Amino acid sequence: MLQIECKGTPYEIGNQQGLALSPQISSTISFYASLFFKNCNLTWPQVRLRARAFEETAKEKWQAYHDEMRGIADGAGKDLLDIVAINVRTEINFGMWGDGCTALGWRTAGRGEKVWLAQNWDWMKEQKTNLVIVRITQPGHPTIIQVTEAGIIGKIGFNSSGVGTLLNAIRVPGVDPTRLPVHFGLRMALESTSVDEAVKRLEENGMAASSHILLADPINVLGLEFTKSTFAHCRSDDRGIVTHTNHLLESHPNERDTVWLKDSLVRLQTMRRSMDKLTDTPEWTDISSLFENEENLPSAICRLETLESGSETLFNIVMDLKARRGIVRVGRPTQSDETIALEL
Repeated sequence: MLQIECKGTPYEIGNQQGLALSPQISSTISFYASLFFKNCNLTWPQVRLRARAFEETAKEKWQAYHDEMRGIADGAGKDLLDIVAINVRTEINFGMWGDGCTALGWRTAGRGEKVWLAQNWDWMKEQKTNLVIVRITQPGHPTIIQVTEAGIIGKIGFNSSGVGTLLNAIRVPGVDPTRLPVHFGLRMALESTSVDEAVKRLEENGMAASSHILLADPINVLGLEFTKSTFAHCRSDDRGIVTHTNHLLESHPNERDTVWLKDSLVRLQTMRRSMDKLTDTPEWTDISSLFENEENLPSAICRLETLESGSETLFNIVMDLKARRGIVRVGRPTQSDETIALEL
């Protein structure tokens, strides 16, 4: 997996990404153009038109993110709306499709307390070659290291304050383009110095559509479920654990979850059963092994792409937030192509 480092102003950070990742950004745009047409019957000009409302909102409310996307566009030789469109790919014509995954946060108790954050990220194999690791250093914010899709400004990772993020797609109909797109929200969380700060900022801005962001820092683990109109907190159980897949676990008045991946229910129960077998002081290998589970293939925690499942585990990440360390296994963790150590 390609790794790059970016520093400076938001525009400079974006421009460095655009220059370094131009082929991957072009490929990401092509991937989503094809996917939108196949699944939503939208041409890329129609997608760009839908992205315009988000671009205008970003320029008004989140100038730094607008500047970074503009830098990416200039560096990669793309139109700004191309970059906005892939950054709001979850929100455009929301409810037609989404990516699935299984996520875990665990604050262990007692001697040698740790805070673990771990996830399998599942999506279509075609997008695997466009995954990148980006390290971002910018004045006034913690340093960030994240695994993302080329051209997308926020995703899955952690920062130098020990704040980490994971993402689960949830399909609840409806979108509000005046609110924060989920990938902007992930970036905002990664620019925060604590879970409490991240939650406060996200709830103040409101979220444009539905998803779940699992947040953790060296003292706290919290799941944040949201729709276009609601927020709910998924708090840890008596062992300090939060687990999540791709359906709502909390109450969201006047919102309807489609439970678009029926195996989401099964994966959640499988993860919980597996965790029940672990001691309260798990090691790195214990956490990693949870994500190698292949029960109910192809729609397992360690997912395999078939016509039935529709997606595959493209990477696994395990983070030890107290130590500011992470390990990425590229591909399905039972047969990974590459292992990459992350450290801040």
